[in-house]
Amino acid sequence: MSRDHVQSAEHPVAVAGVPISAFAPPPEGAEAPFLELLARGAPAEAYEQPVLLARAEGRGAGRIAALEGAKQLALRVRAELEGRRRREAELSALFETAHDLSGLRDLDAVLQAIVQRARSLLGTDVAYLSLNDPERGDTYMRVTEGSVAARFQQLRLGMGEGLGGLVAQTARPYVTDDYFKDDRFQHTLTIDTGVRDEGLVAILGVPLMLGPHVIGVLYAADRRARVFEREQIALLGSFAALAASAIDTANLLTETRSALAGLEQANEIIRDRSAVIERASDVHDRLAELVLRGGGVHDVADAVAEVLDGTVEFTETGSPPPRALEASRAEGHAVRDGDDWIAAVAAGGELLGALLLRGHPGLDPVDQRTLERAAMVTSLLLLARRSAAEAEQRVRGELLDDLLDARDRDPRLLRERAARLHADLDAIHVVLAARLDTPAADAEQEAAARRRLWAAASHLAATRHGLAAARDGGTVLLLPLDPGDTATDLARRTARQLGTAVHEPVTVGASAPVTDLLGHADTLSAAHTEGRRCLDALRLLGRGGDGAAAEDFGFLGLLLAGERDVTGFVDRTIGPVVAYDERRGTELLRTLDAYFACGMSPARTKDELHVHVNTVAQRLDRVGRLLGDDWQIPARALEIQLALRLHALAIPGRQ
Repeated sequence: MSRDHVQSAEHPVAVAGVPISAFAPPPEGAEAPFLELLARGAPAEAYEQPVLLARAEGRGAGRIAALEGAKQLALRVRAELEGRRRREAELSALFETAHDLSGLRDLDAVLQAIVQRARSLLGTDVAYLSLNDPERGDTYMRVTEGSVAARFQQLRLGMGEGLGGLVAQTARPYVTDDYFKDDRFQHTLTIDTGVRDEGLVAILGVPLMLGPHVIGVLYAADRRARVFEREQIALLGSFAALAASAIDTANLLTETRSALAGLEQANEIIRDRSAVIERASDVHDRLAELVLRGGGVHDVADAVAEVLDGTVEFTETGSPPPRALEASRAEGHAVRDGDDWIAAVAAGGELLGALLLRGHPGLDPVDQRTLERAAMVTSLLLLARRSAAEAEQRVRGELLDDLLDARDRDPRLLRERAARLHADLDAIHVVLAARLDTPAADAEQEAAARRRLWAAASHLAATRHGLAAARDGGTVLLLPLDPGDTATDLARRTARQLGTAVHEPVTVGASAPVTDLLGHADTLSAAHTEGRRCLDALRLLGRGGDGAAAEDFGFLGLLLAGERDVTGFVDRTIGPVVAYDERRGTELLRTLDAYFACGMSPARTKDELHVHVNTVAQRLDRVGRLLGDDWQIPARALEIQLALRLHALAIPGRQ
């Protein structure tokens, strides 16, 4: 309490703001009617009734004076009690508002309650609250209570405009008894129109403070002229402080929730990244294991597909979209192409192929890196495989070169070297000379084409347990001859396979089957020469891209064969007839010789042989069954006549 209210606890001079002398007892009986009025809470007008009644009854002046004194005392007590009740209601409202703040859930609901209580306790027609908008540099209506004009509820005030602008600018309360007659603040058409629509006259505004900063204004307004008392201004200021606290608390809650949401999002990202990193680690372990145990490129694709939960495949350079493939090679990263991802498999600027991840458009950056790492591992595997293949090719080529060129050679060592390459030198083989049939544009392209042919031939030799070497501008192969197969069949099949591998025609010439490779030093060299001559004959005859053996050229094969295989030619041409004569003691060879000497005339032949014409016919019929029905066509007839001549020359004493 202040000194104005209490001076001493032992000698009081006032009670509830009323001097103690005012409580001197009036004459006996004068206070009774007023005590009853106080007890009933009667209005102030009712306190005139006891005095008026005494005058009407003609009471004495002393009695009337005593009643007047008791009335004044009763009115003062009544006013004090009313003030106490009002302050109690104000404190209760402030307490309830503070309680609302302690359990703040909805800022709008708390601000609405503050405005409602302020309007109720101050007894105004309208109460409202505006907040500053830092982005737009003005203030706007946040909450209104008792407002009926839509334009007023949507008002926006510039800083320093209107009464609210003055409050926000000075951070002090302002009150006006008549808004339109008050020139202390800046009037604007927009604000005045809104206030006029609402019909406001008296306005009280107090600032909402957060530290030294004004964040808004709380208003109480009447539609008639009114004087706001100091206690009312203080009460509205208390509500403004609570409103500012509510806004501050709400902002802190919003920031906290935002921070929590950010932390949850970060935690989710961390979990996702952790899972992705675990997947990447799993891929790394799997790829390392694949490399260590000698896995292939398709094993890598399967491992990555399992981790990325998609379809991954390795393709050659011609399969993926060229633009995306070139972009991936140039950038060194996986590139998206529609719903697919392409990672170029390259080494030293050479494009070896690509890994394709299909139907997986949303690829995490870490998963993208996983695909790129798999492409790098694939390139390493391809290079390792190429190096191993090239090493094996060199070994196979060196062995074949030694077989063709070396004169002083150890058969045991050669067999051991061949066995390590899974080649059997004791089997029947054919030497094949292969060459590209399409001329190259320049020396560089020709060298590249020869390397491709050698690589394809080496691969074919490895799969067939044979040998291959680059030689004489082309490639020479030593392939085993399967049972039931012929040198011609092998030559043609090899031409097709090599042509398919290098994507251009390849001509192949084959030798006759060769046995006992290690028995005679020149056997393999002679077979190679025969194969080369056959290759040259094919090209001279315009049969580029084809394959053939010396036996396919008939008597021309004698010119192509390195050792002039006369016996082989005779056996292939008339061997069945010779064997028949030797077994049966017949004269089919003599009949054939006479038949051709007589111009293929049976009548003249029977005279030459001194036999019946039917005998000639029977013998020729037997020849047809032994040599085939086409033995009399010109080409076959020429070969048969040559074979007959060579056979006769090979028999001592015959010409």
